[in-house]
Amino acid sequence: MANPVWTGTISFGLVSVGVRMYSARERHGPKTHQFVRGTSSRVRYRRVDEDTGEPVANKDVVKGAEVDDTDDYVLLEPEELERIQPGRSKALEIDGFIDPGRVDPLWYASSYYLGPDKSSSKPYGLLFTALERSERAGLGRMIMRGREHLVLIAPQQGVLTASTLWWPDEIRDPEDVMRPPSADTDDEELELATRLIDAMATEWAPQTYTDEYEVRLEELIEAKAKGGTLSYEREEPAEESKVVALDDALRASLERRRKSRETKKSGRAPRPRASDDPKVTRSGKATKAELLEQAKRLKISGRSKMTREELAEAVADAG
Repeated sequence: MANPVWTGTISFGLVSVGVRMYSARERHGPKTHQFVRGTSSRVRYRRVDEDTGEPVANKDVVKGAEVDDTDDYVLLEPEELERIQPGRSKALEIDGFIDPGRVDPLWYASSYYLGPDKSSSKPYGLLFTALERSERAGLGRMIMRGREHLVLIAPQQGVLTASTLWWPDEIRDPEDVMRPPSADTDDEELELATRLIDAMATEWAPQTYTDEYEVRLEELIEAKAKGGTLSYEREEPAEESKVVALDDALRASLERRRKSRETKKSGRAPRPRASDDPKVTRSGKATKAELLEQAKRLKISGRSKMTREELAEAVADAG
């Protein structure tokens, strides 16, 4: 079981729910470190005094803030920072309930699962069901890791989740980083683009996607551990189209999609559909991601290049 990153109380009105917060995501894949080339010596970083070069103990490290871009700094003691924290260090008070669909993905920072403490199962379940039925999410604020966060509480995957949001002054205006487009939209081109989007519509099935670089990195590590190495032929970029006009490019794309659908219907070059491939397909077949995991355990080389069918065959032969 994972350790909670925060424990406290959610309150809405006079109702309180004791909760424990857990990180909802984690990075997978091999961990790499830095070494001196040609040796087995690790490269490590230390906290040192820039004036003396002497190491500095953690207890002697304090934060400092620059004053008005003057290269002058004031030092901030931990006790001073603690004294200015709002009183909600262990409380998450919901200020109101909003339509989560109105919150653009741009605002989301990090996501967490919320679990009830031992005495809050009933109010936790009540809040979850009420939010699910009303199709709303609770918006509030909390203190975590020395900072105040704007938080959205919502029902997802059978539990309550907490998503921290960026503050309004942290969201950049597009004009601060780029020049907004100013080209006019042609009605015919817009119609063609809309048709192409409809033709390329698919289902959201994340289990059908795999991190190809991570798989290849694992294979390279396995090969190096055995005294060898590994390389892949560089994939050639798609041949550049000779079509210059935008409307011609859109028509050519639509024609390519039409021919692709006809090929699938005729039985040539069959491919699994994303909508038929959640965690396990309706036919009971394992997904490509699951087959890759089995191939990794069986140390099947070249697995990152294989199709789902080739992976299934290789796993069956090896297993």
